[in-house]
Parts: sequence; structure tokens; C-alpha cells
Amino acid sequence: MEIDTRSLRNLLRTRTDEIERSVAGTGYLPKTVIGVCTFLLDNEGDFDLLTSKQQAIFEKFVKPLLESPRR
Repeated sequence: MEIDTRSLRNLLRTRTDEIERSVAGTGYLPKTVIGVCTFLLDNEGDFDLLTSKQQAIFEKFVKPLLESPRR
């Protein structure tokens, strides 16, 4: 999977409020999602390095935010 690291970096810098809203009421913590994003940035967006649980978190929370326009 190709991940746009520029958009991911922008998500972490300016849209953390959207991450917090997306996880509200799900039982996940925002820092978990932020951790997955940070891990991807540290590893140049290499999706294959994520564990299956991290991949699920990415698919559930991060990918929709990257694909949606800023709110």
C-alpha cells in the first residue's frame, strides 16, 4: 500500500482534533492512532512493517481521514 507521508505528517501536525473525534466512543485511544501514524512516518510509510492490529487501526481510523478533505 502506498502511503502519502506528506498527508500523514499534515494529519499529525494540524488535524489531531479529527483523530480524537474519530476514536471517541470506540474504546481506542487517540495516542494509539497517533502512534501508528508516527511509526509509519519513522519508517517512510512502509505499511508492511505494521502488525496486523496496527494495520487494522490504520484502515479504521487513519485511512478515512487521509482520504477525506479537511473538516
